Amino acid sequence: MSLVLLYLLLLKGVVTAFAGLASLPVIQETLVFQHHLLTEKQLNEAVVITRSTPGPVGLYIVSVGYFVAGVPGAFVGWLAMITPALLIIPLVHFARRKIEHPRIKSVLQCVVIASAGLLLAAAIPLARDALTDPATMAIAAVSLIVLLTTELDTLWLILGSASVSLSVSSLGVLTKM
Repeated sequence: MSLVLLYLLLLKGVVTAFAGLASLPVIQETLVFQHHLLTEKQLNEAVVITRSTPGPVGLYIVSVGYFVAGVPGAFVGWLAMITPALLIIPLVHFARRKIEHPRIKSVLQCVVIASAGLLLAAAIPLARDALTDPATMAIAAVSLIVLLTTELDTLWLILGSASVSLSVSSLGVLTKM
């Protein structure tokens, strides 16, 4: 695959889902299912790498580019990730006066709703690979409840989940399903 085509495919993912993990279904459909350039495991690893490091969520696009074409692919992924941000600045400047128009507000609200749906679609394959035993399922359920019912900083939730996982793993009481 040429780097130009990889750039266009990654840019399509970023633009159609407005960066972040909402672009995951588009990237999965294009690179995993249509072009077979990436496995689902590699895609999930790219997401995990990005989620484990500081920086924008959309950095997983860089990891995907790396898995597909090495360092040049990572550069192309980075370029695809920043292109919309570079283009949106003049667009916002141009459209600033029209942003309060009811039709524009309606369009933006629909974009938010569509992004929420894409995030949900992205979470399903991640959960399928991550929820492998009763401990991981319990950690996910408790984390969701804590997130929805408290204002606990997510850092503490991640550290607590890692501690529970290490404890369960070191005890060896559970086996993978």
